[in-house]
Amino acid sequence: MGGAALVAIAAAIGNLLQGWDNATIAGAVLYIKREFHLETEPTIEGLIVAMSLIGATCITTCSGAIADWLGRRPMLIISSVLYFIGGLVMLWSPNVYVLLLARLLDGFGIGLAVTLVPIYISETAPPEIRGLLNTLPQFTGCVGMFLAYCMVFGMSLMTAPSWRLMLGVLFIPSLIYFVLTIFYLPESPRWLVSKGRMLEAKKVLQSLRGREDVAGEMALLVEGLGVGGETSLEEYIIGPANDLAADQDISADKDQIKLYGPEEGLSWIARPVTGQSIVGLGSRHGSMVDPLVTLFGSVHEKLPDQGSMRSTLFPHFGSMFSVGGNQPRNEEWDEESLVREGDEYPSDAAGGDSDDNLQSPLISRQTTSIEKDMVPPAHGTLSSMRHGSQVQGNAGEPVGMGIGGGWQLAWKWSEKEGRDGKKEGGFKRIYLHQEGVPASHRGSLVSMHGEDVPVGGEVVQAAALVSQAALCSKELLDQNPIGPAMIHPSETAAKGFSWKDLAEPGVKRALMVGVGIQILQQVTYGITDRTAIFCVVIHGKLKTVLPSWLDLCSASASLLISGITTLLMLPSIAVAMRLMDISGRRTLLLSTIPILITSLVVLVLSSVIKMGSVVHASISTVSVVLYFCCFVMGFGPIPNILCSEIFPTRVRGICIAICALVFWIGDIIVTYSLPVLLNSVGLAGVFGMYAVVCVISWIFVFIKVPETKGMPLEVITEFFAVGASQADAAKNN
Repeated sequence: MGGAALVAIAAAIGNLLQGWDNATIAGAVLYIKREFHLETEPTIEGLIVAMSLIGATCITTCSGAIADWLGRRPMLIISSVLYFIGGLVMLWSPNVYVLLLARLLDGFGIGLAVTLVPIYISETAPPEIRGLLNTLPQFTGCVGMFLAYCMVFGMSLMTAPSWRLMLGVLFIPSLIYFVLTIFYLPESPRWLVSKGRMLEAKKVLQSLRGREDVAGEMALLVEGLGVGGETSLEEYIIGPANDLAADQDISADKDQIKLYGPEEGLSWIARPVTGQSIVGLGSRHGSMVDPLVTLFGSVHEKLPDQGSMRSTLFPHFGSMFSVGGNQPRNEEWDEESLVREGDEYPSDAAGGDSDDNLQSPLISRQTTSIEKDMVPPAHGTLSSMRHGSQVQGNAGEPVGMGIGGGWQLAWKWSEKEGRDGKKEGGFKRIYLHQEGVPASHRGSLVSMHGEDVPVGGEVVQAAALVSQAALCSKELLDQNPIGPAMIHPSETAAKGFSWKDLAEPGVKRALMVGVGIQILQQVTYGITDRTAIFCVVIHGKLKTVLPSWLDLCSASASLLISGITTLLMLPSIAVAMRLMDISGRRTLLLSTIPILITSLVVLVLSSVIKMGSVVHASISTVSVVLYFCCFVMGFGPIPNILCSEIFPTRVRGICIAICALVFWIGDIIVTYSLPVLLNSVGLAGVFGMYAVVCVISWIFVFIKVPETKGMPLEVITEFFAVGASQADAAKNN
């Protein structure tokens, strides 16, 4: 996973530049006022600071759609170029108007980086460490702030500090960022798959994962092209064929799936459990909590710690699903389709309209001893899978592939009777994950179709998300009425984004979570960004917490305290990086927000109760630093992490742009409302209002925000679809 980590570090430099800019403008504005005589023009002064926010807001409105069109990597390159040009123009800046233009260009770069870096990292990182890698932007942002504060503090001690140098030196790290985006960062494999560029996506994945076999993840990315559709949550019992079907004619049960392992004569049977799935009990925490949240929570509670189908219960279990080892595999599915009209990327296939070009990745499978003497089925067809869901030696049986996070991807052919009495077939996609079976369940009975089967011995319960396969969507199949043939991934990709995709229940649910948490984060962020040292700087008590021998002016003292505070935040972010994929996003939020509330309450009390200046300054400083450290562990990085995880591939860019737009609009509102609030309700009132918002935030997280750790992005979006259905059902009842 080293490739993915290095790529994430390189991409996160964009956030380092954002942190650098935030810190330098805070120090430089003091000297800009003096040179341009802005003491009597607070509007211009505020505009110089806020122009980057305005630029970020403007560019965000179109960044998502452009990123879905051009790709993630080109937008990061454009971001680095904007940073570079903005830095050079700020270094020159002969007057206020040129400075405002430079700040606007800088804001464009910031907006692109803040919006697209989390998307890029999420789409390239493996699920097991996605939270850790997506915390890197927060870490590098704080590193940038610390380095900038050190630079500005050192320059503030000079006789004639140069604000142009403070701001313009940004062009040096932005040049490094530009070189990395051009020569090191690959394009997102998920975006490549969404454009039908399968070979490029495969090569990128092989580089990121450091292995040749990426068939399972490639199939997952193809399945991620679907948006919406009916998804059900099912339960399966999987075990050796002789345990679950001894003395039974397995061909008589159309609901069971026979799976073959790599060893001769070794096979398993997967059979659905009747009744309510144990992962579907979304109401056990009470009706106040969103069924979506309890659904995610029930999955994490039921899954074993290892989270892998390769259970130690029987070591060969995982191999019956995964295509791996040195066994031969048909790799023809990697060939892209013919050049579509207007497609500038030529096909890598050389056979024109041959069947080989139509072969789907989803019917690629490992060769077992049972299959060696069989004739392969016609490419692109699933006629061999039409005998119910069960396969007994026929080629084209349901296959399973490891897709990360302990999840497996499998498929089956199912039939049902239509309204006109004719049988209608469908190719179903199944996301499987082993569930932990408590020891007390051993020897108990599990209800199957028509009988009870003992749960003991070498059997495992598996949760299954079952839905229509992306390559067999009814809309596309109607355009290609040639039997049960699957659609090539490039044809699925050609469908592209549609605004009606945003109306899908799962997408709407995810948007509500993303927009809600961004609004709340921005309001609580107000104290960390704008009133961090207000309580000690504005009241002239800052020097009481610094050694007298430093003999610093107010501006230098403010920069020093800011730098120290930022330095203290770095270990907190490092702890959050470690816990993000262990404790989880939701747990970190629910654990850190109460500390934010406590810190704010202490700040309110210290402002109301009369006490000595030293005591007041010390309590205020400790409270603010504690707020900082807990904020960057939870509410700082997690909203962006969640927003980059919960949307389907086809609408991810536009949905994250919506969430980012809400973030920047909230930023502007908080920036301009804070002085008004300070004048109307005072410092204690502002802190009290933030405390109330933090309480609301905790309630929102508890009720609405699910846990997404360790789950592939495509599985997360499927759970949102199921959760939305459960919520609608609960509302109707």
